[in-house]
Amino acid sequence: MSHGKLRSDKTCQNCGHTVVERYCEHCGQENTETRQPFYFLFTHFLEDFTHYDGQFWRTIRYLIFVPGKLTNEYLAGKRQKYVAPVKLYIFISFIAFFIPSLFSNQEAHSKKEKVALHDEGKIELTPGDSLLLKQIFQNVYTEEKERELILMRVYDSIYTGKLQKQGLLRKTDISVTVDSLSAKNLKEYDSLAEQSGNILYKILKPFAHRFFYLKEKGYTGREIVEKFKESFMHVLPKALFIYLPIFAFFLWLFHNKKKWWFFDHGIFTLHFFSFLLLAMLSIIVFDEMNDWINNSFIDNVISLYTFVVIVYMLIYFFVAHRRVYQSSKRSTVAKGFILFIINVFMMLLLLVGLALFSFMTLH
Repeated sequence: MSHGKLRSDKTCQNCGHTVVERYCEHCGQENTETRQPFYFLFTHFLEDFTHYDGQFWRTIRYLIFVPGKLTNEYLAGKRQKYVAPVKLYIFISFIAFFIPSLFSNQEAHSKKEKVALHDEGKIELTPGDSLLLKQIFQNVYTEEKERELILMRVYDSIYTGKLQKQGLLRKTDISVTVDSLSAKNLKEYDSLAEQSGNILYKILKPFAHRFFYLKEKGYTGREIVEKFKESFMHVLPKALFIYLPIFAFFLWLFHNKKKWWFFDHGIFTLHFFSFLLLAMLSIIVFDEMNDWINNSFIDNVISLYTFVVIVYMLIYFFVAHRRVYQSSKRSTVAKGFILFIINVFMMLLLLVGLALFSFMTLH
């Protein structure tokens, strides 16, 4: 049961009927204060986690197509009609990171089947060879011996010329990749670093230590990449959840402290992040579908869809910000732009740090 403070006003904020005790007899909404301490978001989630019904689809429709409406409705006290913000975020977060994990093993297997090596060393390539070769050069999806053979053949093959014309790969990119693959241990890596004089070799040395440590334990390059992906995807939901109050804090800094409570910014943040996760999930799902279909027309359609969704994700924040905080266009653009730059920078730092941590903790 909830322990939120009861309102002195006995008029239900959801349906307008008189509330005799704690709950409205007409719609069932609890007649508590609309503003609560920030921790109430989490206790509220624990209380009604399992309560999903038709309100879910109404919530999703407004979340996607009417930026900011859910936040306004929640802060106005109309909460019975919609899924609670924390419950919504955790549910979407779960499916956003669970569904892509279903594709990962199938993706590795299907892409590996697309490369056929003949006795004479020639490569039989499918119509999607450009993307496949680019992935091969990035050290994924093939066994080490197969990858080295592919690299040697492709280096001087007609396919290299095709890729260069398409602007997908440069000859120098291929050379660097081959050099990196030629290092069998840390000693050889240090030798390459000394010969090249490139400072990047020194910067990447700690990661080379970890890489060759895993190689000595018997892992192949492909297995190391898969372990890194798995580790990164396991930690990412936690990192994003930790970033929620940070995002809300930046909103709090840029708005009237008396008019807007930190709780209000927390609600806005939960709805915004829920939308971002849902949008990213849709891009991932359609991209996976494209890999299965392998059709140029469908590929163009999905590329267009991805572009539109990314643009919509950028616009969404500004529209939601103005609708919730009811500021002028000029103020919305100014504050929104500053907040956008700050949070993009902070998120990049978070993701880079998370990626480094995930790799360095592989074992």
